[in-house]
Amino acid sequence: MHLFNIISLDFHNSVAASIETWDLFESRPFFPGLDEHAAAAIMENPSSHIVDGQVFMASLPPGAQSSPHTLLQEKEEKYSRKVFVGGLPPDIDEEEISASFRRFGQLVVDWPHKAESKSFFPPKGYAFLLFQEESSVQTLIDSCIQEDDKLYLVVSSPTVKDKAVQIRPWRLNDADYVLNASLPLDPRKTVFVGGVPRPLKAIELATIMDRLYGCVCYAGIDTDPELKYPKGAGRVAFSNQQSYIAAISARFVQLQHGDIDKRVEVKPYVLDDQMCDECAGQRCGGKFAPFFCANVTCLQYYCEHCWGVIHSRSGREFHKPLVKEGAERPRPLQFRWC
Repeated sequence: MHLFNIISLDFHNSVAASIETWDLFESRPFFPGLDEHAAAAIMENPSSHIVDGQVFMASLPPGAQSSPHTLLQEKEEKYSRKVFVGGLPPDIDEEEISASFRRFGQLVVDWPHKAESKSFFPPKGYAFLLFQEESSVQTLIDSCIQEDDKLYLVVSSPTVKDKAVQIRPWRLNDADYVLNASLPLDPRKTVFVGGVPRPLKAIELATIMDRLYGCVCYAGIDTDPELKYPKGAGRVAFSNQQSYIAAISARFVQLQHGDIDKRVEVKPYVLDDQMCDECAGQRCGGKFAPFFCANVTCLQYYCEHCWGVIHSRSGREFHKPLVKEGAERPRPLQFRWC
């Protein structure tokens, strides 16, 4: 269901506000597209992207930054219907933004906390364009001016004429990247990366983490299911335990790439389909284990019974269990069993 089936302004505001709350959406499959057909294609070309079961050949080597020049040429690629526009004139309001971009297709203008602020002006000079049709995004891209690997379009406000604003579309095949297809993908050697800057692509996240910890085989950017736009989090899978432990032990990592320089949190990625590593489900009726211990002396999944037994031992009584919260985000519990 598109966001444009809006009956009232209040309903529109509530839907638009929820778009930025990334941890309320359902997640994609853990390693999307890794079926037999895709795996075979990846083995033939290790620099491929995997998106929704389809294999895309990478246009850049690992470590290189994707260029909007590629966006302008590869019309067959698909984009998110949500587009970032930055550097707006300070006095441009919602209706004027809509009027500036309506020629590309039907759209809704949104920005963070729009419903709560009840403002008609984007408070920080940027907004999001939520198009009804994906083809509108392609038309917008084709109309942009390219400069220094960025896309711009000229808009005007009551006091500022012909101002160049930045247009930043999200290309869907930038959401997943296999850095080394010869390495095994193990969900239990995977970390959750929170606070990922939304312009960062999977290939860039994989390259940064591989440079820091080594043995990265996969990186993914989490996107919302409706607009397929980045939610501000990602996952990185390692091929060996040493790199995985090094990443979670660091707890934070500085993501530096191009204009991006941000310190983000790293945690173990908590799976929701694992049996208890101690009893294999025998003491919990065959149910999946609800708790994961992220301490490097454990790194195991436990049912409630086994957690209490194992963590009553000396030295482990202060370990904190992680549980899965929302779509992807692991959450530490604020209590322990003795």
